[in-house]
Amino acid sequence: MTPALLQSDKPARRVGSVAAVLLLASAAGLCIAIAVGSTGLDSILMLHQDPVAWQIVVDIRAPRALGAWLAGALLGLAGAVAQGLFRNPLADPYLLGSASGASLGVAVALVTSGAAPFAGEWLVRLGLTGAAFVGAVAAVLLTLLLARGVGHSLRLLLAGVVVGVVLGALGQLILLLRPDVLLSMQAFSLGSTSFVGWSACALMAGAWIAGALVAWTLASVLDGLSLGEATAASLGLPLPQLRAALIVVLALATGTAVAQTGLIAFVGLAAPHLVRSIVKTRHQNFILLSSLVGALLLLVADTVARSLVAPQELPVGVLTAVLGGGYLLWLLQRPASGDRV
Repeated sequence: MTPALLQSDKPARRVGSVAAVLLLASAAGLCIAIAVGSTGLDSILMLHQDPVAWQIVVDIRAPRALGAWLAGALLGLAGAVAQGLFRNPLADPYLLGSASGASLGVAVALVTSGAAPFAGEWLVRLGLTGAAFVGAVAAVLLTLLLARGVGHSLRLLLAGVVVGVVLGALGQLILLLRPDVLLSMQAFSLGSTSFVGWSACALMAGAWIAGALVAWTLASVLDGLSLGEATAASLGLPLPQLRAALIVVLALATGTAVAQTGLIAFVGLAAPHLVRSIVKTRHQNFILLSSLVGALLLLVADTVARSLVAPQELPVGVLTAVLGGGYLLWLLQRPASGDRV
């Protein structure tokens, strides 16, 4: 084998090694997350003897751990797509107003139903998660309408900012008029995986698989856009159609994650940056690695949030905001890091 071929194999081997490490770390993290709880390892040891221990481990801890991993994977996937699509390393999954739309949808659902978010009744829970998803998707559609399509990235960014601000203001107005739902709304805004069940895990897994396949297939578009829109167009890529498909992936991944776990900050923003600091690769690998990093980040954050002040729990969204913001600030202060952030 020639030296040139050996050199070309090095990036692929490095990407494979990073992916293997992330998968092994995720498996270990899932095991630790399932073992963490108010009863500790006792529930694990009594799993086949005590029906209560079985319910704690199988029906509560396991879907919560897997749900945190899947929600992080969706946010990491959305973050990688957003940063590649807008050619902006500071883009995050909520850039098109989906966070404000989801919050407004939940606020409207709370006012109309009088229920608390993450309530145990499956019908109420379906209503709130559905409202969050519909609100997130509606906000993205409104952004596309104001931007007059997907043909201009800058107009799309500005429309997303406007939609986010306006819908956020409407949500705050609802809370001002109905302060009785303020505490309930706060639970959604801070993020929580406490009531993620197996049905939510199945929904997030389906959205992640579908979104990852589409994004992986269209990764060449992101590679072309990284060279500039004029260069990408000169390569013969049908940019409007492909950009629209990527925005659908972005909306689906973000809306599904937000509907099940609430607003969790910085995972979708920090995961792609972590991948860039580890390996340089094309978007096909970059999207999948960002998804795995986001999954591991949220899984670890959720486990720490449950353990840090046990038996009480910290909102996982607060912890990810503190850790993610601290990481990005550290990244900004690194010498010669201006070209990375």
